[in-house]
Amino acid sequence: MSASSRGQSRSTAPRSKSSPAPSASATAAGAGHVRPSDKLNPKTIDPFAETQRSSSAFAAIYSKGGIPCRLVHGSVKHKLQWERSPEMIPFDPLLITLAEGLKETRHPYTFVSQEGFKELLMVPGAADKALPILPKVAAALKGALVHADGGVFERGLNGLVQLSAVVGPALNTHLKNLLTSLSKRLMDRKFKDGVTSALQKLEQYGGKESLGIIKSKIPTYCSIYS
Repeated sequence: MSASSRGQSRSTAPRSKSSPAPSASATAAGAGHVRPSDKLNPKTIDPFAETQRSSSAFAAIYSKGGIPCRLVHGSVKHKLQWERSPEMIPFDPLLITLAEGLKETRHPYTFVSQEGFKELLMVPGAADKALPILPKVAAALKGALVHADGGVFERGLNGLVQLSAVVGPALNTHLKNLLTSLSKRLMDRKFKDGVTSALQKLEQYGGKESLGIIKSKIPTYCSIYS
């Protein structure tokens, strides 16, 4: 082999070892390619992403401190810690907000809303405080009663009975509008006993007038006094 041939071989050898630079189209294609390792190690969801930050009105109010109580985790059961005595807190708008919160399906909002609603109605003079906002509270409860989630419905049902125990016959005006969803759930074996018990308590707290209202929506209902 001549010297010129050997020199030519040495000058061309490095070029054969180097890889050509990828084109822009190849780079774009590689970016969309899913590697096996991607499936085994998926990207972590960003908790601060816009979709994660979206929340309900109740959750937003709670996160901003608009609900004057917080969940306290206990070794046996949870409880609420109020920032000030519930007796000193106006029912408007807190009771309405808590009733709206009964539609929540996530913790801690589920616990805070149902426990807060119950405890607020237990304060002295609760009836006088609840009566002026009764239409709004009843409308909020209906939102829970018509909810597709069974747990939400049960929280709404409990809230309805608790409200009835406090305001008594005053709830009868709004009762017919609330009974439709109870009638539908009564057909479900899972909720039948709970709905029947609630209807009996609604009759007990609502007086004689409530019986006619209940039977107008649920003809099969049997009075607790019959």
